[in-house]
Amino acid sequence: MFPFFGMPCWGTEPMNQRSYQERKLRFMKWVRDDLETRLAGVNATIATLERQLGNEETTV
Repeated sequence: MFPFFGMPCWGTEPMNQRSYQERKLRFMKWVRDDLETRLAGVNATIATLERQLGNEETTV
C-alpha cells in the first residue's frame, strides 16, 4: 500500500533528503484527501440511515 520512498526500484538517481520529504509529503496529502473522501461517504450514509429510521418511527 505504501510506496517505499527512496528505494532503487523507484528511480535510478539517488534521492536527497529534500526530494524524499517532498515526495513523502505529496503522498501523505493524497492519503489524507482519500480518507476525507471516504469519511464524507460514510457520514452521508449514516445521515441517510438515521433519516430513514426517523421516518419509520413517525409512520409506525
